[in-house]
Amino acid sequence: MAEDLEIRRKRLRYRSWHRGTKELDLVLGAFSDRHLGGLDPAQLDAYEAILDADEHDIYGWLTGNRPVPVEHDNEVMAAILEFRLSDEIK
Repeated sequence: MAEDLEIRRKRLRYRSWHRGTKELDLVLGAFSDRHLGGLDPAQLDAYEAILDADEHDIYGWLTGNRPVPVEHDNEVMAAILEFRLSDEIK
């Protein structure tokens, strides 16, 4: 089970760093490096659902130009939004 979680985290980390736009790569990739190891399976589900969303929608949520829809308004999205303002993104 632990190995399955680690494989899932690696897959999500890869998807986070290969979004298609450099801005999303930097935010989501750095977030995944820092936080994926601490997310439980339910939180990983929420994160994966965010990654499944359209690039333009995610970018809009991160910039504040679009409201986060109810289905993604959760603790994981809140952590991503907080993280994007941190000094950890380089």
